[in-house]
Order: sequence, then structure tokens, then C-alpha cells
Amino acid sequence: MRNFFKYITLNFSLILLIGLNYGFAQQSITLSEAIDVSLKNNLDIQIYKNNEKISNINNNIGIAGGLPTVIGVANTNQQVIGLNQELSSGTTTNRTGVLSNNSNLGLTASMLLYNGGRVLATKKRLEELQHLSQEQLNATIQNSIADVMFKYYSVVQQQNFQLTLKQSIEVSKQRLALIEARRNVGLLGDSEYLQAQLDLNNQTQALQAQNIIIEQSKDDLLRTMVLSPNTEIAIKDTILVDTEIPWEKIEVNLKKNPAIVAADIQININKILERETNARRYPTITVNTGYNYVMNQSSAGFTLLNQNYGPFLGLGVTMPIYTGTVNIRQVQIAKVNTQNARLQREIIDQNFQNTAAKAWEAYTSNLKLIEAERQNYLLAQKLLKLITQKFQLGNATNVDIIIAQQSFENSGYRLNNLSYNAKVAEITLKQIGNLLGK
Repeated sequence: MRNFFKYITLNFSLILLIGLNYGFAQQSITLSEAIDVSLKNNLDIQIYKNNEKISNINNNIGIAGGLPTVIGVANTNQQVIGLNQELSSGTTTNRTGVLSNNSNLGLTASMLLYNGGRVLATKKRLEELQHLSQEQLNATIQNSIADVMFKYYSVVQQQNFQLTLKQSIEVSKQRLALIEARRNVGLLGDSEYLQAQLDLNNQTQALQAQNIIIEQSKDDLLRTMVLSPNTEIAIKDTILVDTEIPWEKIEVNLKKNPAIVAADIQININKILERETNARRYPTITVNTGYNYVMNQSSAGFTLLNQNYGPFLGLGVTMPIYTGTVNIRQVQIAKVNTQNARLQREIIDQNFQNTAAKAWEAYTSNLKLIEAERQNYLLAQKLLKLITQKFQLGNATNVDIIIAQQSFENSGYRLNNLSYNAKVAEITLKQIGNLLGK
């Protein structure tokens, strides 16, 4: 039997979210709803979204230094001074309390003409930083989706264990009832009754322990969804594994993984930083223009009023002649950082390759074992039913039905574990292959 996993498009339910947040009656939640709530509440995603906004704002030619700057200046100083002045003509001025005013108004515009291509390199780096923040956000979203899926199907797995226990407990209750009836008419002794009661008590305790595990698994899911642990949720789902994941598609899409793409972008950023750093060794040429007005006024002295005003135009050249080998060393450091970025990219790629290989091996082997174990589970179910019927007719012993129960429980556990392990491997492959949500 072939099972196909279809990823459901995320449809956020406002009513469900209100019920979850305010602790109303226990509400059933689907995988797509759990993912939607997690993506909405995840604080890491919100941080990376803000980082993306910052990088979008920074990606501007003005930030790179390619736009002109205009500065306005206005100053005025009013003074009361003592004046002692002797002129060549023999005139002497000696006064106190002289009023003096100095005023300056100016508008200056400066435009960079050339700085070794550093502006263009910086603008390109800002573009790459914007792309980097986008890929980091995508990687965080993929990780969040995968984490929710792991926790969600962990709850389903534990609930399947619980169902197997409940089915076995029903058989134990029937067995206890039959033994009690036969004991009452003198066909069986107290030992069989006590053993049946003990078996039922043990299974009941195991069911209670399983209920605790389910609640703990739900708490893990709620933590991933950034909801209160007191939120009541119910999950009604089964583990369906996508059996048609081609390895070739995983290999091709591995290079599209946001973490790999981000590592490639980081290499490009470091290369651009090399160009930016190297550009510091070239001259910087700027053109300056503007308008100035200067007025000096005094109530006494040689100069009673002096005004200067008019436009100006200038050209500035700055040439680094010797900087103590700082620029050369910074270029060398930038090249080493680029090499480190390449090594980091290779490490990420190797880790993903190894993880993908292990996940593929687990995925294919578990799929093969699932089919065989499913047949064993059906046989164990039929055997338990048959032994139960024989026990009711008195043609099977107490030991026979206990062995049949154990076989049924063990097969159910194995089938559930195999399905969950295959699902985990599937999610891992799709996460690495950038296929989650597609």
C-alpha cells in the first residue's frame, strides 16, 4: 500500500488561535495550523525579519557614499570688548564697552568623484547583505517548520502507542471477566484471577505513564509554537510517509538550501570587502561648491564693517602616501577572511551531505521494514482475536492469550516506531533539500 504525504497550504485560523491563547475548551489542531501559529509567534523569525528590513534600508547608494552631501552653516557672535588700537597715521583709539559682531552664513555641497571604486564595491556589498538576510530568514523559517513537524508527529507517535495499549487493555478486561466468571462457578482458582487482575493493573499503569508522555510531547509542541504550556490542544492525525522522494532531487536541491546559499553569499561579501579595502590605497577626489557670507562689524576701531560673500568652487585630492602598512595588512586580512568563508561553506556542505546520506539510508530502510512489519501487525491482530475467541470457548490457556497480547503490543510498537523514524527521515531530507512547504 502506497502512502502519499501531501503538504497542506498554511491557512491560519483566527478562531483557533484565540482559543489556544485564552485556554478555552480543548481544540483540535492540524499540522498546517501548528506551522502557521509557530511562524507567526516565532521570535527568531521576527528578529530575522527586522534584520532583513535593516538590510533593505541600508541597500542605498547614499549609504555607500555615492551621493553628494550638502551642509548649511550659520554662526553669529555678539561681543562687548575693550579696544586699544594705534594706527600708522598716529590715530589712537582706547575704549571699553565696544560692541562687536561676527556673522557667518554658508552652504557647502561636496561630491565624491573617485575613491578607487570603493563606492561601487560598497553598494554591491550592501546588495549582497540584503540577499544574505533574506536567505538567513528563509533558513530560520525552514528550521522552524521542521521543528514543528518533528514535535507534531512525536505527539502522534505517542498517541499511537496509547491506542495500542488501550486495545490490549480491552482484551485484558475481557480475559479478567471470563476468568472471574469461571472462578465463581468453581472452574478456575484464585491464582488465575489474581494474575489476570495484576496484568490489567500493570497495563493500566503503563497507560497512565503513556498519558504523561503524551502531555510532555504536547508541551514540547506548544513551546515550539510559542504558546502557553497550559494551552489545551488535541491532535487527530496519522503518520503518512511520502514514499516518492527521489535522491536525485535531493542532490540537486541541496545547493538551493538557504544555509548553503547564505554561505555562498558570504564568500561574495568577503571578496567585495577585499576590493573595498584595497581601494583605500588609491587617491580620493572630491569637488566642493557652495556660497559663503561673512560679516564683521564693530562700533569702534579701524574696521567698522567688513562683508565678504559669493560662491566658491574647489577640488580636493587626498592621496595616502604612507599609512604604516595598515592598508596592506588590511587587504591581507580581507583575503584570509575570504578563505575562511570558503572553508565554512565547505564545512556546511559536508555536514549537509552526511546528514542527507544518513537520512536517506534511514528513509529507505524504514520504508522497506514498514511493509514487512505492517503484515506482522495484521497477523498479530488476527492471532490475538483468534486466541481471545478460543479462550472464551475454553480452548486456550491464560498463557496463550498473554503471549498473543505481547506479540500484538510489540508489533504495534515496532510499526509505530518505523513509521515515525521514516517520517523524521523524510522531513530531514525535505529540509535539507529546501522542499518543506513545497
